[in-house]
Amino acid sequence: MQYLAEGLRLPTNGLDYAILAIYFAVVLGIGFAARRSVKTSLDFFLSGRSLPAWVTGLAFVAANLGATEILGMAATGAQYGVAVVHWYWIGAIPAMVFLGLVMMPFYYGSKVRSVPEFLLQRFDKSAHLLSSVLFAFASILIAGVNLYALSIVVEALLGWPQWVSIVVAGFFVLAYITIGGLSSAIYNEVLQFFVILAALIPLTLLGLKRVGGWDGLTDSLTKSHGDNFLSAWGGTGIGDANPLGANWLTIVLGLGFVLSFGYWTTNFAEVQRALSAKNLSAAKRTPLIAAFPKIFIVFIVMIPGLVAAVLVPKIGTAGSDLTYNDAIPLLMQELLPNGVLGIAVTGLLAAFMAGMAANVSSFNTVFTADIWAKYVVKGREDTYYLKFGRLITAIGVVASIGTAFLAASFSNIMGYLQTLFSFFNVPMFVVFIIGMFWKRASMKSGVWGLVAGTSAAMVNYFVVYKQGVIDIPSDQGANFVSAIVGFVAGALVMVLVTLFTAPKPEAELAGLVYGTTSPGMQEAPDEGDSAWYRKPALLGWGAIVLAAACYIPYSF
Repeated sequence: MQYLAEGLRLPTNGLDYAILAIYFAVVLGIGFAARRSVKTSLDFFLSGRSLPAWVTGLAFVAANLGATEILGMAATGAQYGVAVVHWYWIGAIPAMVFLGLVMMPFYYGSKVRSVPEFLLQRFDKSAHLLSSVLFAFASILIAGVNLYALSIVVEALLGWPQWVSIVVAGFFVLAYITIGGLSSAIYNEVLQFFVILAALIPLTLLGLKRVGGWDGLTDSLTKSHGDNFLSAWGGTGIGDANPLGANWLTIVLGLGFVLSFGYWTTNFAEVQRALSAKNLSAAKRTPLIAAFPKIFIVFIVMIPGLVAAVLVPKIGTAGSDLTYNDAIPLLMQELLPNGVLGIAVTGLLAAFMAGMAANVSSFNTVFTADIWAKYVVKGREDTYYLKFGRLITAIGVVASIGTAFLAASFSNIMGYLQTLFSFFNVPMFVVFIIGMFWKRASMKSGVWGLVAGTSAAMVNYFVVYKQGVIDIPSDQGANFVSAIVGFVAGALVMVLVTLFTAPKPEAELAGLVYGTTSPGMQEAPDEGDSAWYRKPALLGWGAIVLAAACYIPYSF
């Protein structure tokens, strides 16, 4: 193929650049339009809690459609095959439903502005400060992943050096978030959702056509990679070999429960979209609405990865300059005509900007509201914190530019992201879940649960796995095990600390622990929200049944 000889460079022309220029003009225009609604810090950080459920729902799924979804999941498909569906149907949908039906009433009803602020109300300042610092640090690392992924496309498009691509992309995200705050990010994410679909659907269809349709694709992959490459559960018995390097137990517990629930229920980059909804009913429906497109998005990121495994058999192999992260750009170069190529490039840039914007907007909220306003500069007027929020946004983008180069050392950025989730999101999840469902959990158990969970996950990854103490076949398998280890360690330490320290007075737990309520949790839905097709339980269980049904064709 041409790209194997000449390197990765997209054959763009003036039409493609015109499409790209129009998109960036619209993005900045949305930022300036949103600026008119930003009067207070609540407007800047949570859109004044005024957005309808369909907007926050699409923004919720678009915020996740960053590097993880596009380059990362396509890379995972090229490397591990159909097993990539686990990250969607068992590794996302149940947790998104749990967030909507169980956890959003606590988040929204308690009127917190961030996920760490909930820990302040449930536990104490030490748990709050540690979780705020960990979350701010993780947000910058993950934003850097999206910047790095974006730079791959810009480098292929324009031939710019990677560092120039990273800086320019970071500038555009900085511009529209600083100007319009969360509202700008959310409305851009809604736009970006449709642009992403317009980019990936043609790539998927043309890729299938090139390899002879689904039958031609499966025949080629069966010959080159074996039957298990095209089966979700094939070879996942304990002790069996499979492309993913994980068995059914680590998939169900490590990915399906610990990593998944840890990410979707405590990751403020996602939860922030639901907190910006206009009422409790809309907040509950936000992740439930997002669950339905999430079920099907797997096909337009997995199939290009599978096609790349056929068309570029050397991708990701020793001695090749092509990593699994190159799967999508390689197919764009080979398959897309001009015009369609411009839309595809725009879609990828939209995806990476959405992912980065989600993490930067959550970072500026946590740093301003949970660290600066509570522990550094207290009691200032609201305009001060609004100005500081814009300043820290700029600092966050600069820091993300630095962390983008860390991601460059991973051939599959999905593996890098899963490592970060096991370190930071899983320990936070165990503290949340025990704090929400066990009244006796003491005030000091929160901070020690975070310390133990994070430390145990890191020790398992860097010592047990990286030093070869225990043989784990792949990075993904190691991440699943690290997540389980971090969860168990955090839970055990919380129980032990609770036995020897004082619980929080029961009067202060209203609306924070299951079985208790606060006035916000009893909020009556707006007129129209009570329609049968908007019932959260119907949406949630419908998504779970649909996701389970999708497994059937790939389980035999």
